[in-house]
Amino acid sequence: MAIMAQSPDILGERHSGQDVRTQNDTRALLPVPLRSLQILMSCQAVANIVKSSLGPVGLDKMLVDDIGDVTITNDGATILKMLEVEHPAAKVLVELAELQDREVGDGTTSVVIVAAELLKRGNELVRNKIHPTSIISGYRLAMREACKYVEEKLAVKVEKLGKDSLVNCAKTSMSSKLIAADSDFFANLVVDAVQGVKTTNAKGEVKYPIKGINILKAHGKSAKDSYLLNGYALNTGRAAQGMPTRVSPARIACLDFNLQKTKMQMGVQVLVTDPRELEKIRQREADITKERIEKLLKAGANVVLTTKGIDDMALKYFVGAGAIAVRRVRKEDLRHVAKASGATVVTTFADMEGEETFDPSFLGYADEVVEEKIADDDVILVKGTKNTSAVSLILRGANDYMLDEIDRSLHDAICIVKRTLESNTVVAGGGAVEAALSVYLEYLATTLGSREQLAIAEFAEALLIIPKVLAVNAAKDATELVAMLRAYHHASQTKADKQHLSSMGLDLLKGTIRNNLEAGVIEPAMSKVKIIQFATEAAITILRIDDMIKLAKEDENGED
Repeated sequence: MAIMAQSPDILGERHSGQDVRTQNDTRALLPVPLRSLQILMSCQAVANIVKSSLGPVGLDKMLVDDIGDVTITNDGATILKMLEVEHPAAKVLVELAELQDREVGDGTTSVVIVAAELLKRGNELVRNKIHPTSIISGYRLAMREACKYVEEKLAVKVEKLGKDSLVNCAKTSMSSKLIAADSDFFANLVVDAVQGVKTTNAKGEVKYPIKGINILKAHGKSAKDSYLLNGYALNTGRAAQGMPTRVSPARIACLDFNLQKTKMQMGVQVLVTDPRELEKIRQREADITKERIEKLLKAGANVVLTTKGIDDMALKYFVGAGAIAVRRVRKEDLRHVAKASGATVVTTFADMEGEETFDPSFLGYADEVVEEKIADDDVILVKGTKNTSAVSLILRGANDYMLDEIDRSLHDAICIVKRTLESNTVVAGGGAVEAALSVYLEYLATTLGSREQLAIAEFAEALLIIPKVLAVNAAKDATELVAMLRAYHHASQTKADKQHLSSMGLDLLKGTIRNNLEAGVIEPAMSKVKIIQFATEAAITILRIDDMIKLAKEDENGED
């Protein structure tokens, strides 16, 4: 139903009631990066795009953008970020994947699939004359109960499982990625990297600032030749060959301005009558830079990092002083080095009196700064920093696509290990949590005498989408496997002697059911809780919509 808006002030179309929900559910304009395919779909379509990439046997997507750049990935957040989703309801799901990526780091595909399924089932209930308000309150109740059940009954403390649990969490996160075959090797690398940046703050809390892990990609060799370096690596070399390759101990100056020859400002005019004066102006321009560099060296700096350029003429002063100067450092890298070494990023030499000074307190400290060769590139390593420790992962691989996907996979695994260390609780993977919650919520629904009963029962059914999709992607009989899984979880929740069955999940390689806690297929409990919370909120956001008004543009002459 599309009608012209009645008000003379509003020009456009208005869709109301059931129409708008159905449209939200089935149609969204997705000019997929392959521009020719402009297909009309929506939330279901968004979920269907990422559905086949879920699980240890999920498939990858190849995304080609309008200038022909290729990305090959099965990371939900990356896929959805690259799609140009135009339908407003479908955009909610794209933002949902980004939120999950920011908050937890992994589980982006799962959260979109669950949200779309909740939406689909909620829509069915609306068609059956259940009011959206009843559905929303039912979903909210189910979400709270589900999160409570995960934390009280399904979560296991990491201490019980030992250090292996961290490696297993990383391996579970990588199992669906390109590097699944080498997950043993990479999981240990990731755990070492995260534990390498461990810090304790003033309150005595242990934190893992994973931004201190720098990932450098270098072509050549195989993926298993990747390694961990103790120190922050900058993907650039010294500015001149005459500089030393190693400075110890290092006093680091972080600058965010040019050390090139000072030029006259735009709009400044100087009238010169005597040609000899011209040479003096040139000389003074060169001297200003020289004085700045001398101020740096006088303050004790022996490593100078700048985001801008350094004049070739000025490099001789650093060479003479035996200091390392690095130009064109990325701002992000500069901030990390400054934070780790305790330096202050300086944007100007000017002080309150209008003079140019450089205070030694702006310098950062590190045990040593050294230049090393990795593949064909020179890399500056900052080792033994004063404040937080920093480590770098050097990734090797055959080509750009592979290196980018390894980078994304390791980012997810690093986030998961951090979450596991900070929350200290894990749950079994492979559909175990979803099946347990489905059985629990189904029983809970039957105990309620209110309208929410139907919504909670649908919520319970919707959660089963995860084990179903996992089984379908693994080319197994989803109906049979999910039925067996539910039977195990029903027994674990109703029989006192069968409680150990609560960790039963899918073994997708053999097509059977197994105890995933013992098999080492585990995820942080926080990841599951966030998936349920975010997916429910997103579904509710879209279910609340019953009117969509699309405003038409006014004509040039103000006529409609």
